[in-house]
Amino acid sequence: MELATFGAGCFWCVEAVFQNLNGVEKVESGYTGGRIANPTYKEVCSGLTGHNEVIQLTFDPQIISFEELLEIFWKTHDPTTLNRQGNDVGTQYRSGIYYHNDEQKRLAEGYKQKLNEAHAFEQPVVTEILPAGPFYKAEAYHQNYYNLNSSQPYCQFVAKPKVDKVKALFGEKLKTSVQ
Repeated sequence: MELATFGAGCFWCVEAVFQNLNGVEKVESGYTGGRIANPTYKEVCSGLTGHNEVIQLTFDPQIISFEELLEIFWKTHDPTTLNRQGNDVGTQYRSGIYYHNDEQKRLAEGYKQKLNEAHAFEQPVVTEILPAGPFYKAEAYHQNYYNLNSSQPYCQFVAKPKVDKVKALFGEKLKTSVQ
């Protein structure tokens, strides 16, 4: 098993995007990249701690590769907006890949470079690619949020379209129970 850590806006949405993929064993919402240990959601939302809302996933590279996870990452958020995803604005919503080894770093940087060289987006990709630092698991009510709160307006209007996009683009990679 390997770890991958991604920031792509609100962690409720990012968790929902990755948790139903075949080969992904566990997805946890949390925080990384900040200046204090064990931050709370309220502290992170203040924008003063420097943390990013992220998900850390445990995956089986024999079933789903890091490259496949990167493809899903790039296609399910806007990596060209600095410190924002849609209406969610602040440094805690920045696009980021936090690599756990040299191979993840190489793959992430190579993919980002290809996207920019191909002008895959109207604006340059601003995703930060940094070594994985301490990961602080978010409070319990943030875990599995979309599945437990899918009828809430935020989930319906922001997370559900991302989940639907994954189903449409990557349906063959989904666990059988959600196809």
